Amino acid sequence: MKKNKEIITALKKADSHLKNVIKMIEKDEYCVDILQQNLAVIGLLKSANNKLMEGHLNTCFIEAIKGSNKGQAQRMIDELLRINKKVQ
Repeated sequence: MKKNKEIITALKKADSHLKNVIKMIEKDEYCVDILQQNLAVIGLLKSANNKLMEGHLNTCFIEAIKGSNKGQAQRMIDELLRINKKVQ
């Protein structure tokens, strides 16, 4: 699936940038340069998270909402609300 490749790519890039941030801190490099690299990590993680959410909404969530099990649908909605609170 194309989305999975995009998610994996974003996470691998974030991992690489994070390792670079750690090295920069260990070398006591300039704070603003470290901050910029750290923001790149955050951006990549947010991108991966958004793609994960999009995939979930377009698969699992739609199936639960369309299904006849209203309890399952409500659990899915509750899960998304809990996740949304953590994102804010």
